[in-house]
Amino acid sequence: MIKYFEGDIKRINHALKVYSFAKTIGELEQLANDNLFILEISAILHDIGIKISEQKYNSSNGKYQEIEGPPVAKNLLSGFHLDSYIIDRVCYLIGNHHSYDKIDSLDFQILVEADFLVNIYEDKIPKENIDVIEQKIFRTSSGKELLNSIYMRS
Repeated sequence: MIKYFEGDIKRINHALKVYSFAKTIGELEQLANDNLFILEISAILHDIGIKISEQKYNSSNGKYQEIEGPPVAKNLLSGFHLDSYIIDRVCYLIGNHHSYDKIDSLDFQILVEADFLVNIYEDKIPKENIDVIEQKIFRTSSGKELLNSIYMRS
């Protein structure tokens, strides 16, 4: 991911922060090892489609990321000799990580929560909007606890 985004410190930092939160929540929620592995890969690569989206569509819109990310991720992961179900699941998560109505399991839920924990800060989302985000998005107790601790909410 770092080599792919070479020189784009904003994207590299974002991916590393989402990865850290996803891993933390996954461990706190006692995600099974196989699922945690998939979550970690998905978190580090979740926005991998941004580069092509910006080149192709002149936009980093989430829908374009979902279209362009899976092929890039599949190509990057092909050299690691991973089982096809792992690559397929990672590509599914990358290809839907802005489609909250498609959340189908705990790994997906955690990825979305981790991305929001970072995006709230990076996008300077007002504190009054955090309540709505918590109600609509957050489901895990660990994610909610981090949200409230980071953004000093009681």
